Amino acid sequence: MLNEEHHLRSAVRSVLAQDYPGPMELVLALGPSSDRTDDVAAALAGEDPRVVCVKNPSGRTPEGLNKALAASHHPIVARVDGHAELPPDYLRVAVELLQRTDAVNVGGLMWALGKTDFERSVARAMTSRFGVGNAPFHVGGEEGPADTVYLGVFRREALEQVGGYDEAFTRAQDWELNYRLRRAGGLIWFSPALRVSYRPRGSIGSLAGQYFNYGRWRRELMRRHPTTVSLRYLAPPTALLAVSLGLLAGVVGVFAAPLLSWTLALPAGYLLGVLAATVATGGGLSWRARLWLPVVYATMHGAWGAGFLSSLKRYTGHGSP
Repeated sequence: MLNEEHHLRSAVRSVLAQDYPGPMELVLALGPSSDRTDDVAAALAGEDPRVVCVKNPSGRTPEGLNKALAASHHPIVARVDGHAELPPDYLRVAVELLQRTDAVNVGGLMWALGKTDFERSVARAMTSRFGVGNAPFHVGGEEGPADTVYLGVFRREALEQVGGYDEAFTRAQDWELNYRLRRAGGLIWFSPALRVSYRPRGSIGSLAGQYFNYGRWRRELMRRHPTTVSLRYLAPPTALLAVSLGLLAGVVGVFAAPLLSWTLALPAGYLLGVLAATVATGGGLSWRARLWLPVVYATMHGAWGAGFLSSLKRYTGHGSP
């Protein structure tokens, strides 16, 4: 975790309040925060002996996850992010699923919930197929095998067998880990019974940065593991190219080459698609949130596509691309 002063206590309480009937420990991997996150973590550790803190000097997520894994002791390991809140039965249900399905990792829904109008529009986009595709951990679905899940509750032996999280991946480390677990013969299991609350980004800039990095690291995952190529992940960069080139050629057509004017149909078609999706998915939102929704859709698609297209080299380790 990094700079989670305002969310850490509630996140930790949601873990310690689990109705899981067995022993439990909670390892907090602390990055170099600039707020009072470390003080809050130390206070929490002093209040409950089940809470243990480890330092993660780089602040990078995969390194923090591996340090927390190394400091833990139990045969089942649950990943929890510093701004997530677990429902009381999360661990108990997850362990029951591991035992029933013989999976190596189980997980459920990344249930986005916003407080402001903008955050609510982002939450709606993040749980719609038009916004993020058909991944069950975003949009839901029936229980069953999956390529990846949100967060994850793992068998330790399976994590250790594949070497834990790949620290080269600043983002997408969960996608990459689940790919290696499946390659090793493990079963990844999705269940809508596992629902974790998630607070979306609160501004256009932070949302664009988030999805830009998603696109870049998904491209890197596809580069390293070509069998993960999917039409769903090619859609945003394809749409961005079509809209950009269509708009550019169309403007040239209007002023210099009339035969190119038809290409304006490409950005116009995308705009109509966004507006149609807004009407179809905006039910129940306030009018302010509905006004934000087409902007949110376009930002998510455009930033993801730009990140994907700008990932021109292979990243080999530390530091963001």
